[in-house]
Amino acid sequence: MKNKHVLVLGLAKSGFAVAKLLVRYGAIVTVNEKKPRQQCEGVAELEELGVKVVCGSHPLSLLEQPIDLIVKNPGIPYCNPLLQEAGRKKIPIVTEVEVGYLLTRAPIIGITGSNGKTTTTTLIYEMLKGSERSPLIAGNIGTVFCEVAAQAGEDQWLVTELSSFQLLGTMQFHPKIGVLLNIFDAHLDYHGSKQAYIEAKAKLFAHQTPADLAVFNLDQEETRRVAEEVRAQIAWFSMHGRPERGAYLDGRRIKVSNQRGEVTDILAIDELKLPGAHNLENVLAAVTVSLEAGAKVERVREVLRTFTGVAHRLQFVRELHGVRYYNDSKATNALATKKAIEAFPGSVVLIAGGLDRGDDYHELEDVFQSNLKALIVYGQVAQKLAEVGHRAGVKHVNRVDNVIEAVNRAYQVAEQGDTVLLSPAAASWDQFSSFEERGDMFTDCVHMLR
Repeated sequence: MKNKHVLVLGLAKSGFAVAKLLVRYGAIVTVNEKKPRQQCEGVAELEELGVKVVCGSHPLSLLEQPIDLIVKNPGIPYCNPLLQEAGRKKIPIVTEVEVGYLLTRAPIIGITGSNGKTTTTTLIYEMLKGSERSPLIAGNIGTVFCEVAAQAGEDQWLVTELSSFQLLGTMQFHPKIGVLLNIFDAHLDYHGSKQAYIEAKAKLFAHQTPADLAVFNLDQEETRRVAEEVRAQIAWFSMHGRPERGAYLDGRRIKVSNQRGEVTDILAIDELKLPGAHNLENVLAAVTVSLEAGAKVERVREVLRTFTGVAHRLQFVRELHGVRYYNDSKATNALATKKAIEAFPGSVVLIAGGLDRGDDYHELEDVFQSNLKALIVYGQVAQKLAEVGHRAGVKHVNRVDNVIEAVNRAYQVAEQGDTVLLSPAAASWDQFSSFEERGDMFTDCVHMLR
């Protein structure tokens, strides 16, 4: 990277981290952020490092200077005029994941999929503790990949959650183990079509060789199709089949078959602490990957018996007056919310809403009908969700302005034995900067209840 002219597009957490890293490796860096300067954090620190910072717009004039590489924030679409012009000029456009890969010697475990990435990534990380290669965790889970990758040693596993946005901006990225959990309709407003979305996910395996491992969901046709194109060795996980290599269910027990066909009995699914039937797939994927990567069987069992979830993903917040409150703010699509609701067989008071990305939410009607006591909606998609609630016959459908009002309304409606669940089924960006901020607000409001 020394003496390369790099334009970093977007000054969010990842942009700030990659700009500092590039400077450390001798690059000549310009950062461009659409927001006004007064709304941007870290500008002064970057300028002290010699970074040129341009705020307020994405001017095409930035491309009049020599640019060897553009590192863009994953959320900025490729239809952005500056990126379109950069494409015409044949300037390479990547995300910080590609930069981190080029600067690390650590073997990478990359996890992607429409749902379950954070839970599976965290499970793998926890299971690998105490193995020969001490793990690090990074990526879309909240810790910027390039920042961790640059510090990782070649004797450490770098366990990484990766979104389709991040993977689309890779050119040479090469994980030692790649995992595709599932594929559902998601982010189609960004990718343009489901096929383009699948192709972005498949980039995880593009540079793997027969010396690497690719892990797939045997139970889904879309993931099996992606597996047909990879060159790596393949292992599977399955709720319904018995793969030659990988984790599966045998009755109510989790078992795993290794490369030699030897079967290890892990534990009974009744011993799992993680709530939700949908999380069983995440567990099977994590068991497959962790044992392939050298985890100790006893450590795997210990994690499965004690792991209760991650922040913002079916996170238990508190119990008050016999009502249990859960934060599932990371559920940014209808399928994730449907699975979250199904995790609680009792009476659910659902808080949902957020950015309108064109979904109609019809797939939620059945689970609304069977599981919801009340539906409290807010944000741009409030009307759409309310209409589904009315069609499903939900007794209480309320529209409020924000999460604070939603928590207070849920408190009024919920009775002993109910579950209050924040599972928005939408992105947070209409009212929040991130799903974490949304989930933290929900959690803070719940803790203020008396």
